[in-house]
Amino acid sequence: MKIITLAFTLLSLTACDKRQTNMETPNNVTTPPATDTLRSGLTYLALGDSYTIGEAVEADKNFPNQLITRMPQYGLQFNKPQIIARTGWTTDELIQAIDQQKPTGTFNLVTLLIGVNNQYRGYNIDTYRTEFKKLLNTALNYAGNNKAHVFVLSIPDYSVTPFAQNSDREKIAREIDQYNAINKAETENMGIAYIDITPISRQATAKPELIANDGLHPSALMYKAWIDLFAGTVATLYK
Repeated sequence: MKIITLAFTLLSLTACDKRQTNMETPNNVTTPPATDTLRSGLTYLALGDSYTIGEAVEADKNFPNQLITRMPQYGLQFNKPQIIARTGWTTDELIQAIDQQKPTGTFNLVTLLIGVNNQYRGYNIDTYRTEFKKLLNTALNYAGNNKAHVFVLSIPDYSVTPFAQNSDREKIAREIDQYNAINKAETENMGIAYIDITPISRQATAKPELIANDGLHPSALMYKAWIDLFAGTVATLYK
């Protein structure tokens, strides 16, 4: 089993999820009102794996950069995001990388998306819970203990991708749901915002354009759909 370039590096997803997101779907997103007043100089730390760094897409098309590009529409101007993420990273590897890089100061926004490679490698799911909680507390610390400035994104389901065509798709989807049940519960227990982008990832079954040319990672179009889903939610915290 070889590792693939992606936060997915350790994936083989299934295309079956019946869960519904309780957030507004991208098709219902409205254009924010134009504004001439910008709150500038905001800082952003993005923590994760290939899904955060944007394996297989141009750097400016990953979700952190698409997010800050969208924010001026809401009157917010973010500096270039600091991204600590690499394709294939598991929770323990992200913890080690943060310890090594030691970002300085506090950030106006911190996002966390991690876990797909734990699932792909078959790591102990209880260990995931422990390490995810540690990362969540780290994210909160870098946000100056302001819970309103931390966002957790659910793990996408790679079972629907061409990469997983020879794998047990139902098993992958089921395990992704189990991992997401953990990260959602721990996130909500801390009163931190949880963004469920997994249903969007599963739309790739009918919309192959949502998958990048490598057959595994999200395309720029899928990342855009993520931003359509939660950009407005992020923006409301700074008003």
